[in-house]
Amino acid sequence: MAGQPSKLRKRPEFLRVASRGRKVATPGLVLQVLKTDEEAPARVGYTVTKKVGNAVVRNRTRRRLRAALARVASEVDLSAVDLVLIGRDSTRGRPFDKLIGDLAHALKKGQAL
Repeated sequence: MAGQPSKLRKRPEFLRVASRGRKVATPGLVLQVLKTDEEAPARVGYTVTKKVGNAVVRNRTRRRLRAALARVASEVDLSAVDLVLIGRDSTRGRPFDKLIGDLAHALKKGQAL
């Protein structure tokens, strides 16, 4: 990996990735990938809708996504991309090794598109 990923923070950044990027859905999560022109580290955003649960459940789901990305990031080149990881209701109950597999598959498929 080309450095620690920074965060997508503002709504327009999330919307830009959603409108221009590629979307890969897996049983554990949805990944949106947008390649950028610059050779900067990846920028990552996490989102979980209120349909998933209350704030405690949504934050736990986000933490699981962050931990999964930390595990997978060493195996995949994450430079010059913006990523949005969207937590699903199944994200919180999915076994962690399967969640990591879902994310690795989505990253490889999303960057190959």
